[in-house]
Amino acid sequence: MAKQFNTLMDKMSPERRQKIEDRTQALLLEMALQELRQTRGLTQQQLADILNLNQAALSKMENQTDMRVSTLRRILSAMGGEMKIIARFPDGEVVINQFDLATANGK
Repeated sequence: MAKQFNTLMDKMSPERRQKIEDRTQALLLEMALQELRQTRGLTQQQLADILNLNQAALSKMENQTDMRVSTLRRILSAMGGEMKIIARFPDGEVVINQFDLATANGK
């Protein structure tokens, strides 16, 4: 008989549980659009409806490796998020605001 996950977790050391939690958080920080949509509890059809697209068009978008910044912003916004582009350098990070709607509109 299968054991419940909580029962297995209870038997693990605090260090092991922390390692699992850290790995889980790292995985949540990096995911493809399809995984993000699923994590947000949306089907392709639901998101396509929000975006006024057909499901096939959204499927194609989710599988693209290159898309316009405006398209990605629109998809993320439809999922309830916002987009921030950050350039990472050895000596620090810079937020690229050229693509922010508020900055682009002079706000």
